[in-house]
Amino acid sequence: MPALDFDPDRLDDQAYLDNTDSTGMLRAVASSAARVRVAHRTAVESGVAALARDGRPRAIVVAGVGGSGIAGDMLAAICGYGAPLPIMTVRSHRLPGWVGAADLVMAVSPTGAGEETVAAAAEAVRRGCNLLAVGRAGSPLEAIARQAAGRFVPVTPQGGGPAATPWELAVPLMVAASALGLMRGEDDVYEAAALRLEDIAHRCRPASESFINPGKTLAMELADTVPMIWGTSPLAAVAASRFVGGLNENARYPAIHGEIPEAGHNQVAAFDGPLAAKDIFADGPGRTLRLFVLRDAEEDPRVARRREVSVRLAQDRGVPVSELRAEGAHPLERLATLVGLGDYGSVYLALGYGIDPAPMSAIGELEARVTQ
Repeated sequence: MPALDFDPDRLDDQAYLDNTDSTGMLRAVASSAARVRVAHRTAVESGVAALARDGRPRAIVVAGVGGSGIAGDMLAAICGYGAPLPIMTVRSHRLPGWVGAADLVMAVSPTGAGEETVAAAAEAVRRGCNLLAVGRAGSPLEAIARQAAGRFVPVTPQGGGPAATPWELAVPLMVAASALGLMRGEDDVYEAAALRLEDIAHRCRPASESFINPGKTLAMELADTVPMIWGTSPLAAVAASRFVGGLNENARYPAIHGEIPEAGHNQVAAFDGPLAAKDIFADGPGRTLRLFVLRDAEEDPRVARRREVSVRLAQDRGVPVSELRAEGAHPLERLATLVGLGDYGSVYLALGYGIDPAPMSAIGELEARVTQ
């Protein structure tokens, strides 16, 4: 396959965007606010609040891979350090040995047929766990949940799936956590997050030109770099992880995510490495390191100090730095602002390289070979 060049002029060519984005990933990302509202309403109508009748579980285990696994990370980040129980994500077929009848397992799969998630859900039932399942109606995951008298939240297939937006998978988990008293989750919280996503959709719309469009600007900053994306809190770190997943899936682009202070004990060493400075004699654009810092309003003062020093270290070594700031009062709002902008950036990056963000042949080929 020949090397692809990033052309920023593509991002302001409406005909090109329409023709290249074959399945409407930009429209799918723009629908994030609607997806939050629909997911909230569907979760309420599915009766997830009834999970609280059995009292608070000993632990919550979210079973899911890819965009489904991120939903579990988002739940843990929203509930925060103050959660009175552990919340962990399992990205495999097996549950940890300690998981048992006192625990709540949340199994998440957009198709309801993901091999790893279905296996974990079946194991949860065998161990006597309470089960909440989120997936497609009529799927194996729904069958497991119904047979075990668990709760099931149907997901309506929409354009782009979890590669476009994680909200239809993550919001039902948050509604359940709110019923369990683990987070403040009144209806106005979801509406506030939806409004933030609507604002991002307006500012990042395809008709908005690159010099005022934060999504297109982000794509241009990403292009021809090796992105290191750091969060300054657990919430921002989850957004960084989601951002990297979007770059991988939508733009077929490698990236690294981390969290301050941990990144200062390993990844920061790359500032002194071979990708830290551009070779002015190199043929072609090359690939150079760029640091993206996702900032949360609730930074520990010690983390803020490490962020400031890390940024200066990068700049002293010729590593360019971009900072993205979370906005909003509630953690869900702040997460929405970071995730929403990152989703746009990943799709615009794909289109700038001439890549249709929808088909993911390597993932499909891997799954096909595994099932042979």
